Order: sequence, then C-alpha cells, then structure tokens
Amino acid sequence: MTRLRTTGTAACAVLLAVAALTGCNRESNGAGGGKVGIDMPRTDTDFWNSYQQYLEKGVDKGTVSALPLSNSQNDISKLVANVQAFTDQGAKAIIMAPQDTGAISSTLEQLEEKKIPVVSVDTRPDSGKIYMVVRADNRAYGTKACEYLGEKLGGKGRVAELQGDLSSINGRDRSQAFASCMKKKYPGIKVHELPTDWKGDVASAKLQSLLAQHKDINGIYMQAGGAFLQPTLALLEQKRLLKPAGSDKHITIISNDGIPEELDAIRSGKIDATLSQPADLYAQWALNYAKAALDGKTFKPGPTDHGSTIVKIENGLEDQLPAPLVTKENVDDKKLWANQLEKK
Repeated sequence: MTRLRTTGTAACAVLLAVAALTGCNRESNGAGGGKVGIDMPRTDTDFWNSYQQYLEKGVDKGTVSALPLSNSQNDISKLVANVQAFTDQGAKAIIMAPQDTGAISSTLEQLEEKKIPVVSVDTRPDSGKIYMVVRADNRAYGTKACEYLGEKLGGKGRVAELQGDLSSINGRDRSQAFASCMKKKYPGIKVHELPTDWKGDVASAKLQSLLAQHKDINGIYMQAGGAFLQPTLALLEQKRLLKPAGSDKHITIISNDGIPEELDAIRSGKIDATLSQPADLYAQWALNYAKAALDGKTFKPGPTDHGSTIVKIENGLEDQLPAPLVTKENVDDKKLWANQLEKK
C-alpha cells in the first residue's frame, strides 16, 4: 500500500498522477480552499478509531483545514444534524461515512444545491451527488472470504456468517457476494446468515443461539472484526470451542477489517485470516479528494498510481482501494496499516 504525503506542491503531483486533471495551482493548499467538515460514523470500534487517528495526522500535516471532527455514532439523524452544523460554520466540503446509505440521500441533495462537494468513506450512498467515494471493493470481501472458507473446509461443513447492517451497502455487498459464491462454488457448505447491525453484542447473542442448535459449526465469517472479534472469541472460549489453528475441531475464522487485534489473533492461531480494510488509505485519500474538490479538480475512471481503480457509479465516482488477504504467511508484512500504528 502506497503511503504518500500530500501537502503543498506534493499534493498537486499526487493528484495529477491519480487521473486526468485540469491544471494544479501550486500556490494553493488545504487551508486556502475553505474549511472541511469531517464526520466520524462511530468511534466504538478499533477500525474507526484507527481511521480517526490517520485523519487527525493528515489534518495536522495541513492536507486540509478542518473544522472540529463530529461523531454521528451510527445514527443517521445525528449525521444530518452534524452536516447542518458544518454548513452553518461555513464548511466548503464534507467528508462523511453514512452507515445508512439510503437515508442520507436528501441531505446530499441539499449539499448539492449549496455546491458543497461530498467525499463518502467506506460506504456508497444509494443516491445523491457524490464527488468521490473512497472505498474498497466490498463484493470482493465476500467472495474472498467465501473462497478462503470453502478451500479450508474442503467444500463441506456449516458456517456462521456474522453479517453487518443490511441497510448499508457494505453489509449488502459482502452478504450478497458471499452467498452467491457459496451457492456457486461450495454447495456442500450450509451457511447460517446472522444479521447484526454491526453490533458485537447482537453478533455474540445470535452466534450463541446458533451454537446451541448446531454443534458442528466449523467456520465463521465475521464481516467486521472491529465489532465482532472480541465478543466472538470470548464466546468461543467460554464454550471451550476456541481451538488453535491446525488442531482438531478448530473452527476456521475469517474476518474483515485488518485491525491490530485481528493480526494478533492470526499470530496466536485464534483466527485464520482477515481482509485488511485500509484505514490509512481511507483517511489519506478522503482528505486528498476533499482538497481536490475545493481546488476544483476533476477525475476520470481508470487505474490510479496507488494500486486502485476509479470507477463510475450512478451518482459520482468511486476509488476502489486495495484490501489484501492476511494470513499467517504475511501477517507481519510492514506494508499492512495495522503494523504501522504507533504503539501507545
């Protein structure tokens, strides 16, 4: 994963390399284009806490001039109120990560009327104008998780799928891709879909009920390690089902997020794999695209110089960032964002 510093003149070079742009003003900087309002969708998971740390570092370096961060706490009404507060304070661009991708549409329409560009991180709003979505390919998450479990289980078994919120594009994409792949490639595996609304306590309660009904669960797919890892491992340990990888009766577990705790769990054999969702690149490119929007830059679909592809979506553009599979073989790779975090 490429890590780029983008302040002053460097920002122009990076943005020019990303896609075809109009001229870049070397005199401009983040502060010169107006204030940016940044809303955190939540701060109750390790992934989003890490994302916030990277955002704050980028703001401190001067990529953009930002208003104080807000936190909508996974509540669409709070997000709407926070966006209104940003506009009242004169924000000229907004960075958000709406967890309910349908309910944010009217707010996006209002921002479009005010000519305030929006960068959406991690989620793709169902409708409403978006300057750029910064997101990994979430269908690939579901497909890669399916293929990993299918191969490890030899195409047979019973899998618990801890789904995210199905009102979210991410929850839908991961779930639909996982189901499609399992049906097509591994019909001998029975999948139990457990919607959780991205809540760890809900995931734990539903998994506990499933384990009581089916003693032969031999695979688990967690769509959000930041929310599900600790409650899932605690439950399995309580039930004496947490067997190390490679041992008899080990439950094969793959996750999504790539937080440090997941990497530690891979190292210790508690889980087998995760798909590393790039918190560092989410923050870096959210800020870069917000600055580009303030500077009046435009982008086109196509490959970028940072290992991703910009694609056309119905309501704008989406930069699909890479999300590598992490296993015991590459868990110590220094390029993984979770291995770059400063130890507290």
